[in-house]
Amino acid sequence: MHSIPKKELLVLDILAASGQMHGLGLVTGSGGALKRGTVYVTLGRMEAKGLVSSEQEPLQPGAIGLPRRIYRLTPLGERALTAWKTFTEELAWGKR
Repeated sequence: MHSIPKKELLVLDILAASGQMHGLGLVTGSGGALKRGTVYVTLGRMEAKGLVSSEQEPLQPGAIGLPRRIYRLTPLGERALTAWKTFTEELAWGKR
């Protein structure tokens, strides 16, 4: 079984708890473990793997700048998180 990188696992955990978030919300929700400079690279990689999906938030009238993206877990992301947690719990149980 391949491991899930720590940053990706953190993103999966946060999205599982919140349902959906913007990239900067993930940075805030991580307590500093995710950085602004890397969160979007991580999210892009996870989206390419099919673990998360995103959609562009509609641009509000009068808003300036680019519209934000909203990220959420895919069914594959949910299964990967559940499988990883089960796997690591079984390993911990075996060490007792």
